[in-house]
Amino acid sequence: MKRVLLFLATNLLVGTLLFVVTSALGLRGWADARGINYGMLMVSSLIYGFVGAFISLGMSRIIAKWMMRIHIVSPTEFGPYGQVARDVQVLAERAGLPATPEVGIYESDEMNAFATGPTQRRSLVAVSTGLLANMPPEEVRAVLAHEIAHIKNGDMVTMTLLQGVINSFAIFLARVIAWAASNVVDSKLSGIVYFVVNIALQLLFTFLGSFITMAFSRAREFRADAGAADLVGAAPMASALNTLRMKYQPLDPQNGLQTAKIADSKGLFKLLSSHPPLEDRIAALQSR
Repeated sequence: MKRVLLFLATNLLVGTLLFVVTSALGLRGWADARGINYGMLMVSSLIYGFVGAFISLGMSRIIAKWMMRIHIVSPTEFGPYGQVARDVQVLAERAGLPATPEVGIYESDEMNAFATGPTQRRSLVAVSTGLLANMPPEEVRAVLAHEIAHIKNGDMVTMTLLQGVINSFAIFLARVIAWAASNVVDSKLSGIVYFVVNIALQLLFTFLGSFITMAFSRAREFRADAGAADLVGAAPMASALNTLRMKYQPLDPQNGLQTAKIADSKGLFKLLSSHPPLEDRIAALQSR
């Protein structure tokens, strides 16, 4: 979940920065005294929406390493960390990836792993110390296969394209409404009203769009589970998920949007979770 939140947050910040800069430079060519040029507005919305999303994707590895203090490991290292890197190397070759992903370990009591990166050649697989301490080697290997499947499936690129579309519609609708609102107030306040309404609505529409991105994210988890089953077998993957189901406890039980990448969520926050219930994933694997 954290990698998705980091991606969305970076994407939102980049889009907001682009808006502030272009507004300050007077580059709002899509609206004038005669009204809105909807064609120009749509073009600019698409540019802003996709630029922000792809910048976020390009920076994803750097941000993940920095935010989570990931230590990169090599297949030549001794011990369990080196074994993780060797397993990733073997699985990447088995999956037909053009390059072996970077492999990193980060300190956390949570049992988690994730993959990120803009392309199959520039990807990262990171594993928590908590996962390595609580899973046997065959289950760790299954989790690594799951992350390799994400890279093989191009999930981050697909998420970026989806987020770009959502960004574009959020920007377009927010600006139309903000422009209308700025034209019903005193001219001295129109600039402030436009800015505040636009930013507020972009935040709102982006949040609403997250229900769509999270639904896609949940669907891709089933595909990654299936990909892992193809690489190492369905039984080890189901066993790893069952270990998570039995042992996982979020560090902050009040945090519905928990930092889990392969964890579970219940209730209302299920719609905002990047992962489906573990029971559903286990059942899907057992039905193969």
